[in-house]
Parts: sequence; structure tokens; C-alpha cells
Amino acid sequence: MKSVALHNLGCKVNGYEMDVMQQMLQEKGYKIVSFDERADIYIVNTCTVTNIADRKSRQMLHRAKKKNPDAIVVAVGCYVQAGGEEVLKDEGIDLAVGNNRKKDLVAILEKYMEEGPANSNRKTLEHTTIIDIGKTAEYEEMRLQETSGHTRAYIKIQDGCNQFCSYCIIPYARGRVRSRSQEDILTEVRGLAEKGYKETVLTGIHISSYGVDKGKPALLELLKGIHGIDGIERIRLGSLEPRIVTEEFARELGKLPKLCPHFHLSLQSGCDATLKRMNRHYTTGEYYEKVRILRRVFGDPAITADIIVGFPGETEEEFQETKAFLEKIKFYEMHVFKYSKRKGTPAAVMENQVPEETKASRSNLLLTMEKMQSKEFRETFLGREEEILFEEGKEIGGDFYQIGHTKQYVKVAKKSEKSLSNTIIAGKITKFLLDDIMLVQ
Repeated sequence: MKSVALHNLGCKVNGYEMDVMQQMLQEKGYKIVSFDERADIYIVNTCTVTNIADRKSRQMLHRAKKKNPDAIVVAVGCYVQAGGEEVLKDEGIDLAVGNNRKKDLVAILEKYMEEGPANSNRKTLEHTTIIDIGKTAEYEEMRLQETSGHTRAYIKIQDGCNQFCSYCIIPYARGRVRSRSQEDILTEVRGLAEKGYKETVLTGIHISSYGVDKGKPALLELLKGIHGIDGIERIRLGSLEPRIVTEEFARELGKLPKLCPHFHLSLQSGCDATLKRMNRHYTTGEYYEKVRILRRVFGDPAITADIIVGFPGETEEEFQETKAFLEKIKFYEMHVFKYSKRKGTPAAVMENQVPEETKASRSNLLLTMEKMQSKEFRETFLGREEEILFEEGKEIGGDFYQIGHTKQYVKVAKKSEKSLSNTIIAGKITKFLLDDIMLVQ
């Protein structure tokens, strides 16, 4: 029995795909071991969203080869897809598998082991499986039976993106929008519900585009289908494009009590001039109106966003516009990123690149704001009765607590040594236990 060590880099989509690949390997009799152990085969599900992600992908692959020079080191995913000749020349990689071929990983791996490398020093094109991702309309069908968690299951519903933001390599690494069939998604969710999973999170590269490649947007229809599945108690959405939020869309979402009032609305900047250079297709005024619509329908939903600071050409005045806009919105959480060049994107060659020290300063200011806004949002839950989906036990300050989340994804703790994992219990939130954990009775 050959041992396999897997390591995942990148987004929730990568995480879902890694779970499926591990599942496929286990079904074929491979022994899964920790990436820190000596293994016969190492598989790294790579990321390429920034140059730093590329470097981390290479480092993990080379680390595997150093751990066991005789092992087969397999690079999978986005770095492979975007890396081209660089991947072919890397002697630390034995086998390269691009996107839309992860479902064939086991067959590709076994074919490689049966035939052996063309020569002992490096792979050839025969030992890569990379398609022209920009020309395929095929959705790579992968189905998850179980996840590494016990309460929440991430479900991939689509792949690819048609937006071509000026800083992003993803449309080149993942291709155009390709939607998974609704029937297959519902089949997977039913199977997970039968195994006891209570919450499902819809994920993808651009889930707002679900169905557009088939002729019409279909996210709302899919949500209604999942809502009708017995056993599923919560539905959580991944990142949404602001333009999908209309009065009608929000009202229809409001009719689905299982839907969590937790919306990650893609933003990136609070300055219209910066958004234009980013090739984002909305203004701050339009974004603000989308938030107002969600708050009218859901009352006090959790609104979260990603923010990039130090985008090329971002002046101090533009940054101050962003800061003022973020103060106006009052997010629950903000994920703040310093702009990082990605070779192959228009932004990488733009003029007026922002110095690293300026990016760091601006990032620190927004992170401080984020902590304040997050605390203010959590404070609104004091004294409220909320339903909590508990997930795990944890010792805090010498006492044992059960940890879970509200529908708005506020983390809470209940003092109990008895496991409450995968149960939903209503309780009153009384105080802060830690800065990011509230106490429920």
C-alpha cells in the first residue's frame, strides 16, 4: 500500500477539490499520511493568485522532494495551469496536473507509475496533463461524500470567471464560467444531509455567475432546491458580486429561513477611481445601495468584504476615500490584503506602483478599523436569543467550552464538557468571553 501526503494551498474551492482527491485516493486503497511524514507520493494542490502564492507552491513541492527524493511529487491546480514552461523545467516536480483534470488524478498517477518517467532527470510533456483552460466549456465533475469537518460541508457549484479584474490571474488559471448541474449539486447535498451534515456552504470561483453559461442566472433556483432538502438546516453563501443583489433577489432570499444572513460582498476598494483601474464593474454608490437592500430585507445581516490596499496608482487621497467609505458601511469583518503583483496581469505593469512601506501602513490602519467594527457588530448580539450550531470543544482559561456559530457567523461558546457537536441549540448571548468569542447560556 503506497502512502500519500497531500497539502492544500489557496481558497475554499481548492479545499473542496483536495477533499475529493483524498477521497478518491482512499477509495483506491492508498494510505493517507501527514505532509510532514515520509511518503511515497506527495500531492500539492497549488495556488497562483499572487507571486507569493506561486513561491509558496514551489516551496511546498521542493520541501516534499527533499523529504523523500525517491517520492513522486505531483503539482496540481492553478500554479500548474498558469506556470507553463516554468513548471516543465522544475526538476522538483515529477507530474503536473492542471485544472479540469483533478477528477482524473488517480488514473493519471497510476499511468505515470506504470510507465515510469521518460528519463530519470525530468518530466516531459508526456507527464503533464494540462488543457487549454480558456477554451473548455466542460465543468469538472467532482463529488464529495464526506468532509474533514463534521457539521459544515463546502459544496463547489461552479468554476471559472469572466470578470478579468486587472489584478487577477484566475480567469487564465481557471478558465471561463462553467456551472455544475443543479441535479448533481442536489444529489451531493442530499448525500451529505443523510450523513448528518446540517450546514452547507456554496462555493466557487464566481458563484454569482452560476448558470450564466447555460443561458440564465440560476443561483436563486439552486438555493430554493437546497432549501427543500430534509436535514439541511443552514445554507451559507460564498462571495457574491454586488450586482447580483437586487430588490427582487433579496426579497426571494428573505423567503428562505434556512439561508444564513451572512453576505460576503466583493468590494476591493472604496474609491471609484481605484475600482475603475481594477476593472471592477460597479461604483461605491452602487455598492452602498446593495448593502442597504440587504439590510432592509434581513434587518442586521453580517456584511463582510475583501479590501486591497496599495493598488497601483492609489494616492493618499484615494486611500482616504476608501477609509471613509468603509467607515460608512460598517462591516462585520474585512479581509485586508496588501496589493501583490501577479505576473501576467495588467496591474503588474501599471505605473505608480505603491511602496511596500505605504501598503503596510495603510493595511495596519484598516486592520485597526476592522477590529473596532467587528466588535461593534458583535455587541449588538448582547442579550439576544440566537440559534447556535455547535462544532467542537475547546479549553479556554482552564474551563471547557463547546464552540459554535450563529447564523451571522458570530463565534460563541457554551460552558460544557459534554460534546454538543453538530447540534443546534438556542441560547442567550450574555457577554464577551474573548475578543472574538461571545458567551451563550
